[in-house]
Amino acid sequence: MTTSLLLNCDMGESFGAWTMGNDALAMPLIDQANLACGYHAGDPLTMQRSVALAVQHGVSIGAHPAYPDLQGFGRRHMSCTSDEVRALVLYQVGALEAFCRAAGTQVAYVKPHGALYNDLVRDDALFAAVLDACASYRAGLPLMVLALADNRREVRLAEAAGVPLLFEAFADRAYQSDGQLAPRRLPGAVHHEPQRILDQALAIARGEPFADIDGKPLRLRADSLCVHGDNPDALSVLRRLRAHLDAT
Repeated sequence: MTTSLLLNCDMGESFGAWTMGNDALAMPLIDQANLACGYHAGDPLTMQRSVALAVQHGVSIGAHPAYPDLQGFGRRHMSCTSDEVRALVLYQVGALEAFCRAAGTQVAYVKPHGALYNDLVRDDALFAAVLDACASYRAGLPLMVLALADNRREVRLAEAAGVPLLFEAFADRAYQSDGQLAPRRLPGAVHHEPQRILDQALAIARGEPFADIDGKPLRLRADSLCVHGDNPDALSVLRRLRAHLDAT
């Protein structure tokens, strides 16, 4: 039986003359848009246009803060202190919120990007810093984190901070046995075959096991499913998955 799983995409990642993603085509198919805030991608005009596109289609807006790493697209670890991480998250959420307020809406949740997102799985101090940024920005502002085989750590720390969590899974990424994403440097870490992406997405939506990168069964509980919408195959998967979820 399919659950009420939400669909999300990382968006607003164009910068200056450089265009990335098929945001205009993907936006009508999703429930949540994770919008870049200028540190790994995005610029003020892109942020403004992305917010307007999300509002047009009734899509919930999430801030997608990252390490200050434009050259590395936010995928490189940076040795930031907890205080620095708290400040850079607040800075980026506030920047996106300005465009949201101008458009008559608000940031609905926070989803860290790239290396920062992955570092939260391993570093309690950084995770606490991001939780504190969410709690101090607005009471009840949810944080989107990686759905693991066991999320008791994340639940414990979030409850202590008073921050609601949204658990996220990925349709187009391979997983390790503990539910962490397989590093992109490994062969097969990113799925490209549309049927495989769809099969994994539907398994997650139904709470059924799917194969990890070693072929062993893995089951995840997720509130939202990320499908990257920056290629035509992914858009095809999004359309098919949207139809499946809407039919249940």
